[in-house]
Amino acid sequence: MTTTLRVNRVHSPVTTLGYGRRLGIWTQGCPLACPGCMSRDTWDPAAGAEVPVDRLAALWREAVRGGADGLTISGGEPLTQPEGLAALLTAAHEIRSGTARELDLLVFTGYEESELDDAQRAAVRHADVLITGRYEAGRPTGLIWRGSAGQHMLLRTELAERRYQPFVGHTPDSSPMQVAADEHGVWLIGVPASGTLPRLERALRTRGVELGPTSWRPDRRP
Repeated sequence: MTTTLRVNRVHSPVTTLGYGRRLGIWTQGCPLACPGCMSRDTWDPAAGAEVPVDRLAALWREAVRGGADGLTISGGEPLTQPEGLAALLTAAHEIRSGTARELDLLVFTGYEESELDDAQRAAVRHADVLITGRYEAGRPTGLIWRGSAGQHMLLRTELAERRYQPFVGHTPDSSPMQVAADEHGVWLIGVPASGTLPRLERALRTRGVELGPTSWRPDRRP
């Protein structure tokens, strides 16, 4: 039986969710439903597409050949699909083990490490970095790759210590963000600082651009 992962989108290169240039995979489905989340389009577990892990692994292999520094898996909540996540991270680890380059695997989860069950812990055993914790809109932080003060960057391997230790307490002048476009529309990649999205909407409106439905306001109409 083919192992699959329900996915919202895949993009490369991602330069705003981890070290260097990366392949980004966003899983579909999130039961945590944090208020203020900018990615509410990833909440519905029935949306997105069921993708064979072999296909995702092939995209990772292609990204590695293209010079990627790592793989970032976000969501949604990746740990609601522990079997598929485990298969993907195992395949990604095997691929990186066949190269002479240092390639890291980073997973975003809204769960605290203490909340993980055995299957979820096993799923992330190859992850070098976990960024954990609920997004809390009322507790903003300037720390890179984290949206609120309760989120933590856990460095689990020697590679993670070497590569990410400088970022654990790093507060950039502005949050790194990318803009991407596909057949579904324009979307943002990164962890925006508090107030960024309303400011973006206002700035676009002053230039005559009115947004249609957005992932942070799914009920809004054009």
